[in-house]
Amino acid sequence: MSALTRMTMAEALKGLAAREFTAVELTEAHVRAVEAARPLNAFITETPDKALEMARASDARRARGEAGPMDGLPIAVKDLFCTRDVLTTAASHILDGFHPQYESSVTTNLWRDGAVMLGKVNLDEFAMGSANITSYYGDVVNPWSPGDAGAWERRLVPGGSSGGSAAAVAARCALGATGTDTGGSIRQPAAFAGIVGIKPTYGRCSRWGIVAFASSLDQAGPMTRTVRDSAIMLRSMAGFDPKDSTSVDMPVPDFEAALTGDVRGLRVGIPREYRVDGMPAEIEAMWQRGVEWLKAAGAEPVEISLPHTKYALPAYYIVAPAEASSNLARYDGVRYGLRVEGGNLKEMYENTRGAGFGKEVRRRILIGTYVLSAGYYDAYYLKAQKVRTRIKQDFDAAFTRCDVILTPTAPSGAFAIGEKMDDPIQMYLNDVFTVPVNLAGLPGMSLPAGLGADGLPLGLQLIGRPFDEETLFRVGGVLEEAAQFTATPPFMA
Repeated sequence: MSALTRMTMAEALKGLAAREFTAVELTEAHVRAVEAARPLNAFITETPDKALEMARASDARRARGEAGPMDGLPIAVKDLFCTRDVLTTAASHILDGFHPQYESSVTTNLWRDGAVMLGKVNLDEFAMGSANITSYYGDVVNPWSPGDAGAWERRLVPGGSSGGSAAAVAARCALGATGTDTGGSIRQPAAFAGIVGIKPTYGRCSRWGIVAFASSLDQAGPMTRTVRDSAIMLRSMAGFDPKDSTSVDMPVPDFEAALTGDVRGLRVGIPREYRVDGMPAEIEAMWQRGVEWLKAAGAEPVEISLPHTKYALPAYYIVAPAEASSNLARYDGVRYGLRVEGGNLKEMYENTRGAGFGKEVRRRILIGTYVLSAGYYDAYYLKAQKVRTRIKQDFDAAFTRCDVILTPTAPSGAFAIGEKMDDPIQMYLNDVFTVPVNLAGLPGMSLPAGLGADGLPLGLQLIGRPFDEETLFRVGGVLEEAAQFTATPPFMA
């Protein structure tokens, strides 16, 4: 593994500015790392030629004194973001051969600031999953899996849906990656892979050009190896976009400036409802260590209550499938992607959707269609939306007593590929700590806090007020310094 791929974004920017290496050299090292990491199945589409072309342009800008905030940094893009003329699949058979003629707003912002695209990374199909095992392009393997790269003793999931993004960053294939988070799809894989992931406030990053799952929940965010790197990347990703009606017109702060290391006087909320039955003792112990770290830094722990937490998962798994059912109605074999012919138009629709969508996507479409149907809309969907309002009100009340909330990110570490596959309810429970944040539209961050007894990463989650990502970075930086997480996955051995 090259020394260039072991750098953080912040270190790479310093090295580029000091002319210690070029963007081309940095990109070439990461292209080789992507090739070496193919056993992880993290990438759906590799774009080495495009990456080197972008790197050469970056070196030219730097030579002219015109380098942007992310100039020359090689990153991976979740294959849910449309990229002009580059295959975009959402990890689904139904989008076979789709090469968009437009670029998503988030990736447009990243290329504007000089980032370099290594390729498009794997995910759960249409972002529906918690383990990255529903992709048409195969399972992604967590680089923390025991054993050597050629013969896994026990292959582990990287979390989902942004599992390819998490695996690529953890395996040092990319300095960072874009992710999307609908119910924890940035934060849970970040925890499983021992990296940092942040879901910004709903509306902070444009959703234009991102293949939609659940439009009122989806939000793009960065996945990186450090809190500072996430601050650098989010600043480039965020911004108002008139093409997205849910994009909020407000300035993008300098998130990196929030990393002051000072949390004295901050009140840290500890929700009693997150102490769920059956939570492993090591998760509870890690959570308590996080509390002690912040207390030692001058913050004040405060017990809070989020009484409607127990209803969050049921509400989410009504709202999200309902919106998915509506969003995925556009895939019919007529305009783009897969087409399976039939005897008439109706048969062509049925054949295309039956062959093009995987099992989990079909399950959620059926659930969503059911809860939106006549006679059930009021009983299920409307009631779930009322519960969602109560959950947001819980957070509003909690934030009158605290400045930030600290919880575990997930109820366990990474599990083996194949576990929980036959029980969708158990799979959905992976999101128990992350889903409420999406229902309330709040920002949330996961960062590695240590290793469990099995040697796998465990993550802590921070939850903030709307559009107060700066406090998350401020507190996250202090937790990161206290945790001193320097472990690297076995894949890199």
